[in-house]
Amino acid sequence: MADLALIGRCGLFCGACGIYRAYRDGGKLLDKVVKSFDCSPQLVRCEGCQDLTEDCWGNECKVVKCLRKNRLEFCHECDDLEKCKIFSDLSQEYKEIGVDLILNMDRIKRGEAVMWLEKEDKKWRCGSCGKPISYHMEECHQCGAILVGITD
Repeated sequence: MADLALIGRCGLFCGACGIYRAYRDGGKLLDKVVKSFDCSPQLVRCEGCQDLTEDCWGNECKVVKCLRKNRLEFCHECDDLEKCKIFSDLSQEYKEIGVDLILNMDRIKRGEAVMWLEKEDKKWRCGSCGKPISYHMEECHQCGAILVGITD
């Protein structure tokens, strides 16, 4: 069953987010995130964009802050999306690894979120061990297998 908390407000699949995976999986990925952000492991907490608790990492997300300020739930609801630098920069970063945020948001908007989540959950798994992986990784943080390009 699809976890609706993993519907990213910007069109990302939260299940492949490095912060979410580090919080869920711990180990080497948590160590990497802690080192990269120079923070304590206790600060690396996220249940997904649709379940932002008080102590969740996502509360500091630029997208989440912007959406709250504008009283919106998703980026696709914004009339200024085409001119939004925050979204544009994020979209470009993920497009480079084969993730199309505009297409993903369109699927969410059309009511295809559950089908999209199930597809993304299958897509963002290690081909060797089958465990979830995160965006931007060159090797599986679970088994160490080298990851090859994942595209739609």
